[in-house]
Amino acid sequence: MTHSPPKISTAPLADRMRPRHLDEMVGQEHLLAPESLLRKAIEIGKPFSVIFWGPPGSGKTTLAKLIGSYTGYPFQAFSAVTSGVRELRQLIDQAQRMRNLTGKPTLLFVDEIHRFNKAQQDAFLPHVESGLIVLIGATTQNPSFEVIPPLLSRTRVLTLKPLDHEALKKILLRAISNKERGLGIYQINIEDDALDLLAHLAEGDARVALNNLEAMVYHQGQLKQDSTVNLGIEDVQKVLQKKALIYDKTGEEHYNLISAFHKSMRGGDPQASLYWLYRMLEAGEDPLFICRRMIRFASEDIGLADPQALQVALAAFEAWEKVGPPEAELALAEAAAYLATAPKSNALYVAEKAVKEEIQRSGARPVPLHIRNAPTALMKKLGYGKGYLYPHNYPDAKVDQEYLPDGLKRTTFYYPTGRGFEREIRRRMKDVMPPTPPDRKP
Repeated sequence: MTHSPPKISTAPLADRMRPRHLDEMVGQEHLLAPESLLRKAIEIGKPFSVIFWGPPGSGKTTLAKLIGSYTGYPFQAFSAVTSGVRELRQLIDQAQRMRNLTGKPTLLFVDEIHRFNKAQQDAFLPHVESGLIVLIGATTQNPSFEVIPPLLSRTRVLTLKPLDHEALKKILLRAISNKERGLGIYQINIEDDALDLLAHLAEGDARVALNNLEAMVYHQGQLKQDSTVNLGIEDVQKVLQKKALIYDKTGEEHYNLISAFHKSMRGGDPQASLYWLYRMLEAGEDPLFICRRMIRFASEDIGLADPQALQVALAAFEAWEKVGPPEAELALAEAAAYLATAPKSNALYVAEKAVKEEIQRSGARPVPLHIRNAPTALMKKLGYGKGYLYPHNYPDAKVDQEYLPDGLKRTTFYYPTGRGFEREIRRRMKDVMPPTPPDRKP
């Protein structure tokens, strides 16, 4: 007697496992918390026009379909990739007929709405304005640049985030155990390392994670109901042709790699800086952790030798938050190369330590009277602000005046180097800075 293959849907696993209820959604808690505007609107059946902006596989289409199923409004899906204004007019005519019959507007889901040019987007305006349609747009591109302002003003833009590592693992495990829509008709045993690698390789995209899992399972050959499938990290590497880099985010290798990255930038080696950067990214390090270290590096190791370095590091952080993988990886590489080749100075870092040590040593010294604020007559009578010299009343807005507390007069904490922009700062400070700094170590 032969066993026929188990009967399951031929639809891709990612489509079969699409959430059917809000409580099945994984991730996007900032949009779907119990008291959130979006969740309340969905649950009471009062949707509003919205543009979902987020990376692939973050749940934009799923949310649109859930809005349709919860509200019971007529629902039409429309792709800007395959359709144009003519098809849109047909949908609008149908929406008008449905409103005449039911009194309800039509939910119009427009995938890849940024693919419409500006003139085509104008076609939505009167129908959103009149309430004939409730527009649900989805885009991976920044709506500020890709959607016309009149349409933005009539919708809410809600940002979806890439799914984090734990969310992806939860989605994968749910698919493995679900017997109705997932792979639960098989006895799948997956090693923790293999699960971690599948989640990492998905880069925040649930669709990619589920497609990869499905490829892994069916690579085992013809399976029967209740067949046992053992999946290890070697299977992931073989099927997906991706090697798992040894990396423990909380262990020694985590600190070794970030140290190598930092020291390569400090040493002015852009080649090594890029190598260690991508070693961390490929191994699954949190990119925002790397960005935070570059921000610190810009202040600690470059400082005012190149004031632009901090802006470059901050821009990399913002690029990752707004764009995400894989596009924003190059923004991190740009920042790393810039920081590595920038002129270096730890003068501000040394000054910071010197100031903190002085405050610990001498305590809270009183503010000199002449630079205290004097908003009341009593304070003026007590001498607050007396003798203060307003620099703008003097040539070059410079005046010989002490601003440090008694006991610290003429103390110098910050000694700019002669490198980069600090050469100019040193020139500006030449009259107030001792010629030779003390021997200080960071």
